Amino acid sequence: MYCKHCGNEVNDNAVICVKCGCSLKDEPAGFNSNTQQWLVVMLLCFFLGTLGVHRFYVGKTGTGVAQLLTFGGCGIWTLIDFIMILVGAFTDAKGRHITHN
Repeated sequence: MYCKHCGNEVNDNAVICVKCGCSLKDEPAGFNSNTQQWLVVMLLCFFLGTLGVHRFYVGKTGTGVAQLLTFGGCGIWTLIDFIMILVGAFTDAKGRHITHN
């Protein structure tokens, strides 16, 4: 069997993909955990971006601290992150894209 999120070959009895960490179970109609994660990251960036909260949420603690100390690079770094989140180019600490599809 293959993971529907990353294409990695997984054991037929597996519950989650060992490569991307996504659930392999069938999810209820209308439920998409990736969309929920994208929404949370986008809202955190919009409201608390200058504090780097969205970076802490996705596991990027080093750059989260840097944003906290520089107030999001005086807002410029936060704006760039927000745009990257909206277009699906923002990644978490493991390199997985945070997208809304």
